[in-house]
Amino acid sequence: MKRFATKLVLWTSLVTLLSGCLYPESQKNENQIPYTDQIQSVQSAVEQYQENKAVLPIKTRDQDTPIYQKYPIDFKKLVPAFLQQAPGNSFEKGGVFQYVLIDVEENPTVRLIDLVTIEKVKDLQLRINDYRRKNDYPPFKDVLAKDRYSIDYDAMGMDEEMTVKSPFTNEQLPFFLDQNGDVHIDYTNDLTKAIENNPEHSYQNGDDIRDLLANNSFFVPVASVPYTIENDKAVFLVK
Repeated sequence: MKRFATKLVLWTSLVTLLSGCLYPESQKNENQIPYTDQIQSVQSAVEQYQENKAVLPIKTRDQDTPIYQKYPIDFKKLVPAFLQQAPGNSFEKGGVFQYVLIDVEENPTVRLIDLVTIEKVKDLQLRINDYRRKNDYPPFKDVLAKDRYSIDYDAMGMDEEMTVKSPFTNEQLPFFLDQNGDVHIDYTNDLTKAIENNPEHSYQNGDDIRDLLANNSFFVPVASVPYTIENDKAVFLVK
């Protein structure tokens, strides 16, 4: 009986240890919340750095990098002189957010990229690429607009459509493909709601209205394409 009790204690300890190993930093609740004070502290550090160095604390990216991923903050430049440490919810500290800047020319502003969203885009892209290798063409379904297509999940052998949770409305958003078979998130519904919630906006047909989301949220619309406004609704901006 004593030997059994000893084994039980050892087994419980092992399970506890393994549970800790299987519960990475990025899964902890505190690393999945966009705390206002953390964003504000990074904003202050960025402003101090720019005032002191006359440049922004960002990593270099190629010119063709999507606009909302183009200016990631380089915390190595901020810590420790301008910031004690990178935020706990940042990718650099095991969190699920990448800190980026928008409006870098006029008013550099800190925003977040949800890396869980990025991983879902990458996962679907891998599935699309696999289908394309076998069939020589992407799984296009319906034409949504010029060079914009819904995805034929049935042809891919998938039982249901893949969606991703919106950081702006918490609703599930669909994916779509462009003419090259690249995966994007469809923010049409989010943008239409943003138009309704910001009646004072000055956007006109032909303008890219995605900043309606970025300027009124902690987040940026990653994996997006340009949208414009038509009859007070968001539509794809295609040329």
